[in-house]
Amino acid sequence: MSEKLDGIRGIWDGKTLISKNNYPINPPKEWLENFPPFSLDGELWLSYNAFEETSGIIRNSKSTLKEWKQITYYVFDVPNICEKCNLKERLEVLEEYLKSHFTSQIKIIPQIPIQNQEHLQSYFQEILARNGEGLILRDNINSNIAYKYKAYEDSECEVIGYTQGKGKFKGQLGAILCQAFIDGAYKTFKIGSGFSNKERKSPPPLHSIITYKYFGFTANKLPKFPIFLRVRDKNF
Repeated sequence: MSEKLDGIRGIWDGKTLISKNNYPINPPKEWLENFPPFSLDGELWLSYNAFEETSGIIRNSKSTLKEWKQITYYVFDVPNICEKCNLKERLEVLEEYLKSHFTSQIKIIPQIPIQNQEHLQSYFQEILARNGEGLILRDNINSNIAYKYKAYEDSECEVIGYTQGKGKFKGQLGAILCQAFIDGAYKTFKIGSGFSNKERKSPPPLHSIITYKYFGFTANKLPKFPIFLRVRDKNF
């Protein structure tokens, strides 16, 4: 198990950094100093509850080295480094490389062998206590298979409309109407929480795709207690 960081996925091919959707990520050359000549897979992360700030720095071509130095590349795998190595052994290759090629911009996400269910729950609660999102569970041998372990689920939907706010939200967004393909059919539902004051004054555009979190389903197979997280960036 390892901590799931709510950042931007970054894939290093030994020469360049790209997003999971193959969009170029262009940090300053100085930030990439001492990056290895082999592939890495990880998360570009600033701090807890700072996804928008992280995304803003990465997407802005004018971001400075000082801004980029706030971001750390947390590596969770070293793909293709050796044919029969397990996850632990692949990460040890990077660990050995960093001993002689130090960079403060790369850290290895600790991969912790799960002793039992109590150990898993204890570490999960520790992560939640520091405002973390949850865990990623992997098989040490077949580490391409990974499972999210979180207190909530998340998904995406299309914005198809709005409702007007009432009370303190009068004249602003009350809720968005969302449409998603759930349980074999398109379902429409409202999301009325999770928005900042700025987002209530300027809500996600019609037909944009947003990410929301929820806590299971209702009897009608609608997301229970859906909460807005962010507008999806198609490049990241």
